[in-house]
Amino acid sequence: MTPKVKFGIAAAIIAAIVISSLANAGIQLFPTGTADTIDTIRVGYFPNISHAQAVIGLGNGDYQKALGDVKIETQIFNAGPSAIESLFANRVDVTYIGPNPAINGYIKSEGQALRIVSGAASGGAVFVVRNDAGINSVEDLAGKKFASPQLGNTQDVALRAYLMSHGHNTKENGGTVEVLPAKNADIVTLMLKKDIDGAWVPEPWGAKLVKEANCRIFLDEQDLWPDGKFVTAHMIVNTEFLKNHPDVVKKLINAHVDETVWINEHTEEALKAFNTELEKLQGQKIPEDELADAFSRLTITYDPIKGSLVKSANDAFEIGFLGETSPDLTDIYDLGLLNEILRERNLPPV
Repeated sequence: MTPKVKFGIAAAIIAAIVISSLANAGIQLFPTGTADTIDTIRVGYFPNISHAQAVIGLGNGDYQKALGDVKIETQIFNAGPSAIESLFANRVDVTYIGPNPAINGYIKSEGQALRIVSGAASGGAVFVVRNDAGINSVEDLAGKKFASPQLGNTQDVALRAYLMSHGHNTKENGGTVEVLPAKNADIVTLMLKKDIDGAWVPEPWGAKLVKEANCRIFLDEQDLWPDGKFVTAHMIVNTEFLKNHPDVVKKLINAHVDETVWINEHTEEALKAFNTELEKLQGQKIPEDELADAFSRLTITYDPIKGSLVKSANDAFEIGFLGETSPDLTDIYDLGLLNEILRERNLPPV
């Protein structure tokens, strides 16, 4: 049995268990909404700089002002698979998320559960290694132990695809490399304890590992892309919610575009605002030099960078996360509201 088949069977079993459990609990996988006026929208995001619009705009009230009488309830996630599970379980209506969990959710739901409605960030993901791990070339990755934020999340898929492309299989596939899923904060602890040799992480965790955990950047993921641009985060919406409440979703996207423009025009102020809101969420700020370093490898954008999503899907397929059929992403995007907003602002559509 090939590694791809093993991964495909495991993914199918996990999906079946999740769906069955939700059904037994009386939870609709793809809830049918109504066109009635709603009073609440539930939005998920991560405390990462690639979700800067959400961290700042949801934290300081900008989004709430844009939504008016529709109350925003927020939920914080560590990585994409948890966010997708919440979307499936009807616990969030909208979430900021990386490409691979969005692809996986779309495929597992047979194209029914979600739509990508806007981009959020490009870049801002790095592969760091401990300075004393003896890693100086791709050949040195053999026999090492690495971490990613969560099994199947965007950085996890990127790490596994990179390893495989350089001839390194993970232990479950008969190789010598171990990949350990761990929360970003726990990855720092694991690195300090020398329990792992490296990690593929989103910013600002890369900058933090370099500054505080004796690491260096082995690879900036931007270097793997011809033009240096690839989607790190975008906004997805439950399909039924989008269908039934486009006016509410448009207001949210409009706020997202506002925040994107403001961040790019007021970078220094935006970094301070990000830190202020992050402290509210986590009880601590990121040192200014680490935050500036992390931001230098990231582009905040509403452009979903559609072309890069295809490669992400192909990478996930090649390592066995998407079953045995090449993924069809025909209807994963619904950019009508975003382009309507951009036209209203005399900005080029995406």
